[in-house]
Amino acid sequence: MMKRLVAVVVACAAIAALGVLAFSEPGESSAEVRLTRQLDGSMVLADRGGDAPVLDVYEDFDCPVCKDMHAKVDPTIQRLAREGKVKVVFHAVTIFRDEPMRSNSIRAAAAARCVPESSWLAFRDELYAIQPAPHGVASGFTVEELVGAARKAGAQVDSCVRDQSYADAHLAETAKVRLEGTPTLLLDGKLLGGEAFDPQALERAITGGGGVTV
Repeated sequence: MMKRLVAVVVACAAIAALGVLAFSEPGESSAEVRLTRQLDGSMVLADRGGDAPVLDVYEDFDCPVCKDMHAKVDPTIQRLAREGKVKVVFHAVTIFRDEPMRSNSIRAAAAARCVPESSWLAFRDELYAIQPAPHGVASGFTVEELVGAARKAGAQVDSCVRDQSYADAHLAETAKVRLEGTPTLLLDGKLLGGEAFDPQALERAITGGGGVTV
């Protein structure tokens, strides 16, 4: 009986150690939780075998409010996804109609489609770091800036970025989306309000502790 108990304890300790290893590096996915690109270009960060609530994140890389949201809650979103508590679907869209914002947005989103899954989250961080400013005036996200950002994120996709190979596909998918603005966060289809900018409130909404407000 004692030998069996010791064996169980050792097995549990081993499993716990594996769990720590799986989530000890916030920038990497475990074997169960990974980032995958969908046919429509959206990126899913989730435990593919889990049954967590779905958080859809619609963002325009030239949107300064999206940048603000990213800074405030992205670490929380990614942590919850890696803990298997939420399935996150990132949707890059072009919400702006006026220039130079529209072209800025298209170039950035098209470049993001070139970047492989292993570097995509880091590239997304780089995009927000080099977002053109002041908003509505500055042109930016030039192809050379985007090439540099991709390389910094660990991806060499120079020709794809320079050719804007996915610009048309991005615009085609964006045309299917009906949004009043960005960022837009939907939790199991329900529109989130102020929680989208408050990491603690967002976590409560996702884990069932605070409900959803519009």
